[in-house]
Amino acid sequence: MSTLEIIILALLQGLTEFLPISSSAHLILPSQILGWQDQGLAFDVAVHVGTLLAVIMYFRKEVGAMSVAWLGTVGVGPEKGSQSFDGKLAWWILFATIPAGLFGLLGKDFIEEHLRSALVIAATTLLFGFLLGFADIKAGKRKTHKPMEKLGFKGAMLIGLAQAIALIPGTSRSGITMTIGLMLGLSRDNAARFSFLLSIPAITMAGSYLTLKLVLSSEAVDWFAMGLGSLIAFVSAYACIHYFLILLEKLGMMPFVIYRLFLGVGLFWFLLG
Repeated sequence: MSTLEIIILALLQGLTEFLPISSSAHLILPSQILGWQDQGLAFDVAVHVGTLLAVIMYFRKEVGAMSVAWLGTVGVGPEKGSQSFDGKLAWWILFATIPAGLFGLLGKDFIEEHLRSALVIAATTLLFGFLLGFADIKAGKRKTHKPMEKLGFKGAMLIGLAQAIALIPGTSRSGITMTIGLMLGLSRDNAARFSFLLSIPAITMAGSYLTLKLVLSSEAVDWFAMGLGSLIAFVSAYACIHYFLILLEKLGMMPFVIYRLFLGVGLFWFLLG
């Protein structure tokens, strides 16, 4: 890859991983529309590491509190026997990650062979864009919102099941999990925060799988591309999370819904026109 391609693809990964507009769609489309070569496993690993470090660093206080409290629930550490909400939240996130792991394990071959196409991305971009818009409008009309503590195990698992669907390119992991969070009564901010925390084990699993594939493959590693890609993905993802949460409070999800609708229609026009 050229340096320009590395910069663009890493920026796309960093900026779209946590926005409700589908990172997989934006990474697949350059190769299909612009004729770029596939970025390769090593680069995929690098940008996943960058975005994972960004979300962990941004939510380091929450991650630290959840980790200590979770250890307490299993009888380890200074909070042994703790039943705090942080401990419950950690368990919810761990269990809610299972559906995506199982779906990815069982359906990865089918997805790779049949669903990584621009036509599928166009359809899912529109469909789940409409659903996000519907959920955001409903949330905007709601006078009171359910606190995250009232989400419950069942609500967390519903969001986890939605995350599994996001393995279909164009769906958007953050988009569909925020959509379900809003439908369950969470505020926009809490729906986004739960989605971001849920992304940590999900990105870890995806990155681990890609790393294993890389280790088992004979693909040459471009260390410059990996280093630059990881750095750009980290910086752009960290900034994206920060400004997204600020923008969310002021404008809601509608700017991203509109973007998805234009993107979906534009893709259909490009593919079928």
